[in-house]
Amino acid sequence: MKKTLNEELNRLTVEEFQKAQKLPVVVVLDNIRSQSNIGSFFRTGDAFLIEKIYLCGITATPPHREIQKTALGATETVTWEYSEKTNDCINQLKKQGYTIIAVEQVKCSVSLADFQPRSANKLALIFGNELNGVDQSIVDLCDGCLEIPQSGTKHSLNVSVAGGIVLWKIYSELLISH
Repeated sequence: MKKTLNEELNRLTVEEFQKAQKLPVVVVLDNIRSQSNIGSFFRTGDAFLIEKIYLCGITATPPHREIQKTALGATETVTWEYSEKTNDCINQLKKQGYTIIAVEQVKCSVSLADFQPRSANKLALIFGNELNGVDQSIVDLCDGCLEIPQSGTKHSLNVSVAGGIVLWKIYSELLISH
């Protein structure tokens, strides 16, 4: 086996990315503290062609050195918007026809393994604060919640890791499998 060189990967240019058809998914970051996690969401959002990232509450916005360090330029490709209040952002997305789904451990959550996204549905995925998760007042606004099955001793995953897992699942179901 020979490792593929970067120039052999046929990656989109920034202009091609902006014109490309996007996955019908937006990510809402609810009070994310770590700029490294924020940058990781941009990089993952770029990899899976998401529509947009909403940065809410205390979530930092580009340009910021720590965000840029993990985003590796993805803040130039993935569209983003800041909203002071996550609930205002959610209510606006509902008006635009998005199904609002928190990635959170709640009673009656749907296992990610059982989740079947449909290409006709526009999804807004809410990811919460590293310590407290998605705020309960935001969960109350959601149409449903997804939970990533886990078997270890910890009760949660790093928020950007969870984002990668959930976005990969949706990407693979909507683009790769069909």
